[in-house]
Order: sequence, then structure tokens, then C-alpha cells
Amino acid sequence: MARGGGDLRLSGGRRLQSPPGTITRPTPARVRQSVFDLLQEQVVGARWLDLFSGSGAMACEALRHGAAHVTAVERHGRAAAVTRHNLQLVCRPPQTFALHRREALAWLRAWNHSTEPQQPFALIYADPPYNGRLHEPVAMAIAAAGVMAPTGLLLLECTSRQPPTNLPGWRLGSRHRYGGTTVLLLQRAVDN
Repeated sequence: MARGGGDLRLSGGRRLQSPPGTITRPTPARVRQSVFDLLQEQVVGARWLDLFSGSGAMACEALRHGAAHVTAVERHGRAAAVTRHNLQLVCRPPQTFALHRREALAWLRAWNHSTEPQQPFALIYADPPYNGRLHEPVAMAIAAAGVMAPTGLLLLECTSRQPPTNLPGWRLGSRHRYGGTTVLLLQRAVDN
């Protein structure tokens, strides 16, 4: 886990805050840029969900690349405060954002049981702690919650040393390795 509090910049050069200490592991700039190069125009006008948001850098990149709305979910109070600050720097009307200070699996369960109408997300970025054994539970919770649009895409960040292999209900679109970081692009498996 990388130390926070260092220099964190968006692909356009804007400086963001980074939470102090070791509560977050910011996604490296090379990985962020590569992800948005892969997504290209899919981000424009999309609803983006950022689970385990940390500093909010991925959510800010989504706004910078034209997302219409970003929802960030981060359980750590100091990291969530930094995420809010960074999103406020980047968000430009009519873009909107929401921040939920909550554990990601609990937030997904609450989404599934909400009585209010919810709009699903076209793009979901999930970056759970690499050693937390949360990748499979998060993927299963996303599928169960109905939080993703039918043609949506899940981007699951993990360690390159041990990427998750058991993701029932998901189809691997592609795998992208960036040194110690791998990003899996997943779509819901269609039952025949």
C-alpha cells in the first residue's frame, strides 16, 4: 500500500489532494490514463460508480473525461473528506457527484433494498484492498444489487500477482496488466 499525502495529478495536470498515511493506495497515473484510453467515448455522458474511492482520483478522471454523474463510495472518513474536496475541484455543472461514506459491500446491499428509484451505472470501477480478499464478494454484490446497467462494464483493479479467477456471473472482456496492477474489464454473463 502506497503512502498517501504525495503528489497526485489528473491526466490533464490538475493537482489533487491525497489522504495522509497508508489508508489508501492511489491508482498510479499510468493505470488511470490507460483505463480512460481504453474506455474512450464510453465515459462521455455516463454514470460512473467508484467503489473504494480512496482519494477519488478515478472518479475525478471520469468527470474530466466527460462523465455526467459520479458516485464515490469510501468508508474511511479522512479519505472521504479528500474525495469530496477533489470532486468539488473537478465537477462542472451540469455534471453531478454523490459521495457515500460507507463500506462498499454495505452500500451495495443498501442499494438493492432501497425503496427509492435508482438509476444504474454504465461504468463501475472497483479497487478493493489487494490483500482483502474482496474482489469476488464485490463482483457478486454488484451483480446481485442490480447497480449496473445491462450493457454496463465493471473495471476491477487487482494485484498482478494474484488476480481473481472465480467471478461467477461475469464474462471477462479483457485483462490489462500495468506492472504490479491489473485491471479486468468484465461484463455480466448472459444466460442462454
